[in-house]
Amino acid sequence: MDPSLAADPTGTIARLGSWPTPLEPAPRLAERIGLRPADLWIKRDDLTGLAGGGNKVRKLEHTAGAALAAGADTLVTTGAAQSNHARSTAAAAARLGMRCLLVLAGEPPPVPAGNLVLDHLLGAELHWAGAADDTALEARAAELVDALRAGGGAPYLVPFGGSGPIGSRGYLGCARELTEQAPDLAHLVVSVGSGGTMAGLVAGLGAARVLGVDAGAVPDPARRVREMVTGLGGSPDGLRLRGDQVGPGYGRLTDAARRAMTDLARTEGLALDPVYTAKAFAGLTAAVREGEIRPGQRTVFLHTGGLPGLFGHSYAAELG
Repeated sequence: MDPSLAADPTGTIARLGSWPTPLEPAPRLAERIGLRPADLWIKRDDLTGLAGGGNKVRKLEHTAGAALAAGADTLVTTGAAQSNHARSTAAAAARLGMRCLLVLAGEPPPVPAGNLVLDHLLGAELHWAGAADDTALEARAAELVDALRAGGGAPYLVPFGGSGPIGSRGYLGCARELTEQAPDLAHLVVSVGSGGTMAGLVAGLGAARVLGVDAGAVPDPARRVREMVTGLGGSPDGLRLRGDQVGPGYGRLTDAARRAMTDLARTEGLALDPVYTAKAFAGLTAAVREGEIRPGQRTVFLHTGGLPGLFGHSYAAELG
């Protein structure tokens, strides 16, 4: 049995992605950061399908599946203005013939860019919450859910980042793919936002092989990851989570992240996003420099996508 099905009490998954995603060598990049050419590989979860791809698709197969099992007709979720999760939720809703409401922090820009372009194209209804923190966003989303129910609708609230006891199951499937693609895996490096991606990987591969790099999206990522790992039946003991790449804050590009974006683009022809994957690869580079990851060890970088967000980030204006 598929372990992600075994972990899902409903047994319901909405098939949204294309699996398995490729595992590709990155020899020139490996040498650039101090590894041997055969050491570094990239797991292409930026190629999961739907509009823009990315890691949220694996989570949404489970959360949207749970929504369908509950008889929902609308997906509601929250996020930052350039939320990859919000865009992926809109894409999943479109694929499944559902309505989608997105509650976003901030104010509507004069001209949509990045993920917002796709949100509109996918038919999502955007509700702007102003200068709201996660708690305020959740409260606004709950109000919309209540209003939809009062009007006879059947909404389903997808948690922030798609992470939680249901969505994190999606990365048990990724862990299974990696077990087959790279049985000698020593290190898997992944960006940590809301925590569900890392949690599923730790539950599937063990804490010793997964190195998370915090992007600064939530106040206590270690607690969130541990709780989800435990909920999936895994052990969070020995959790590896770097917090040294957050820099000035969430969404703020660091010099190390900027170098990571340039390195991947100019050695392997791949693009990282400034918010998550660039900081994750900067963390991988730091781990090599400090000896936590050593030459001769099979190391996989999980590319979780996020490219549309690059075109809505202030960094894009610097490239003109």
